[in-house]
Amino acid sequence: MHRVDGFTANELATTLGLPAAELYARVGSSMDEAHRLGAAGARSGTLILADEQTAGRGRGGKKWNSAPGEGLWMTLIERPESASGLDVLSLRLGLRIASVLERLAGSLIEIKWPNDLFVHGRKLAGILVEARWRDQTVDWVAIGVGINITAPRDVPNATGLKERYTRAAVLSVLVPVVRAAAALRGPLSTAELSEFAARDYARGRVILEPTNGTAQGITPDGALVVRTEAGYSHFRGGSLVFAEEST
Repeated sequence: MHRVDGFTANELATTLGLPAAELYARVGSSMDEAHRLGAAGARSGTLILADEQTAGRGRGGKKWNSAPGEGLWMTLIERPESASGLDVLSLRLGLRIASVLERLAGSLIEIKWPNDLFVHGRKLAGILVEARWRDQTVDWVAIGVGINITAPRDVPNATGLKERYTRAAVLSVLVPVVRAAAALRGPLSTAELSEFAARDYARGRVILEPTNGTAQGITPDGALVVRTEAGYSHFRGGSLVFAEEST
């Protein structure tokens, strides 16, 4: 029976107030396991946690190895009553995760649109949200979160938390805010937009992707605003590439 920080799956689920947890020593991707369990009828709030991922997924199909002992690699299944808010869920998660991880990181956590958390210019965490649909109704949502507890040895632009916290300790502050964000509906509020502005990693910086221009924040529906030579443009997809990264 696999354990995490001494907890069995049932003990960890009970401690976190979740209906179920699935613990793995090694998987390809916790997201793939979440979709498998979702299709099998897993309840909302089911947690999938892996010591190691050999084919972890990011946006755009990017893959990476998530080494054992270096971080928290998890996916949470939710079954929302409507699709309202799904288009901004990644940003909502970023805001709430940043607020609770900040004391564990010991520094301001910034958000790189649409789904990465940075500390002092180095990546601390990433978020991936994938929905599965039945006809025109959302069936389940898989919320993937990867957090570097220690700075990865082979990733020069990454960082970790200020101390080597246990995964159970990180989960205790993380899970409640993830579930709270998943329960919200509608576009980003004025307060959420204000908080994003205070954490915006890209605002005022020259970018090359998703277009040439200067990042100027986001809209209530989560679109990136870019000032270009032709005026202002909004982008709902793509990834940010900064001009200085190309030199």
